[in-house]
Amino acid sequence: MLDKDMADARSGGGTVPNDLEALWLPFTPNRQFKREPRMISRAKDMHFYTPEGRAILDATAGLWCSNAGHCREPIVRAIQEQAAELDFSPSFQFAHPKGFEVASRIAQLAPGDLDHVFFANSGSEAADTALKIALAYQRSRGEGTRVRLIGRERGYHGTGFGGISVGGMPNNRKFFGPLLAGADHLPHTHLPENRFTRGEPEHGAHLADRLEDLVALHDASTIAAVIVEPFAGSTGVLPPPKGYLKRLREICDKHGIVLIFDEVITGFGRMGTAFGAEYWGVQPDIMTFAKGVTSGTVPMGGVVVRKHIYEAFQTGADHAIDLFHGYTYTAHPLACAAALASLDVYRDEGLFERAGQMAKVLEDAIHTLKGHPLVADIRNCGLAAAVDIVPQPGSPGLRGFESMKRGYFDHDIMLRITADTIAVSPPFIVTEDQIGQSVEAIRAILTSLDGG
Repeated sequence: MLDKDMADARSGGGTVPNDLEALWLPFTPNRQFKREPRMISRAKDMHFYTPEGRAILDATAGLWCSNAGHCREPIVRAIQEQAAELDFSPSFQFAHPKGFEVASRIAQLAPGDLDHVFFANSGSEAADTALKIALAYQRSRGEGTRVRLIGRERGYHGTGFGGISVGGMPNNRKFFGPLLAGADHLPHTHLPENRFTRGEPEHGAHLADRLEDLVALHDASTIAAVIVEPFAGSTGVLPPPKGYLKRLREICDKHGIVLIFDEVITGFGRMGTAFGAEYWGVQPDIMTFAKGVTSGTVPMGGVVVRKHIYEAFQTGADHAIDLFHGYTYTAHPLACAAALASLDVYRDEGLFERAGQMAKVLEDAIHTLKGHPLVADIRNCGLAAAVDIVPQPGSPGLRGFESMKRGYFDHDIMLRITADTIAVSPPFIVTEDQIGQSVEAIRAILTSLDGG
């Protein structure tokens, strides 16, 4: 039976379900949501719209993915046309032309000799694919004892078993048993002395040397790969300390360890460049991507590998499969069409460059919140920023959750939260006024939480 709010929404012309029980939402308190739904029925450019037609400013590019904005006509048209031409093509032993075209476009954007693309359907699948390729690569070159995978505390690499094993967010791990054997973790880089830093912090590059400690503990002959996000996004925008990523590269080279960058968030423009690897001038051996590759329109993910890694698999008989891995929907035709159109929009509108320009605007605006009694820290990196809220005593996470709710219901804005952290990562088409609107909404929300 419809409650009053739902009935009002329906009378406003939107389409609202009359039964919310069947759907189990991810990363959501479902009982609370079904008492007080936060519904989205359509989107355009910088806004979502509720069923009753209320515009909600998208300050998060959906989930870090709608980089070109919503329902962009060239991308929509490409998806529609592809659905009418080729709806599905098997990716085992067969292929379609657009898969090769997208792979070539991505390889051209990737730095150095990151020349070969393997498609998946999400960032989670991309992370597990990268880990499997790293393990198989080590074995293919006669280093089969290298089975250990190293992640980082507070890292996020999706929700597959590989990703949560190397990930470092406790709630994503603790419910699911022992996970993959042999995984270990570097320390996170969020240091108290770096509070309220603009961009990359000065302190913390030495934390990369903890990899040497893990090598001493486990021996290099057992370590296959290290995986890190260039900046840790889902945990709350933790920029890498200056020199940190370069030091990781040096240590991995020294010990024959594959270095994986999880670029699911940083890939496709968030740093003002195609990939974070380009921005920081550090080339990984494997790079994951998802989200922005299709501007969030159709699920797609994947990995890009360096030439020597790909070639290590090309040594068997002509009829022999070289990598026993893949997905039914690898390089799905609709996803490929969406990716090609998205890459065209990024190029034609100069959106990567625009993201780099707007990053400074966001930095200046978000740091005006310093001094608010509920603000514990502010961080920014590229076109992304985070505000740590002082937790409510005895109820960690409550103020963050209330911030998200009040943003939607009272301030017409969508915010991303992780516990008591608010994150913003707008589409690249965001205007200066919309950045200012976002920051003022956060300020008003925090003041309301403080009893103002």
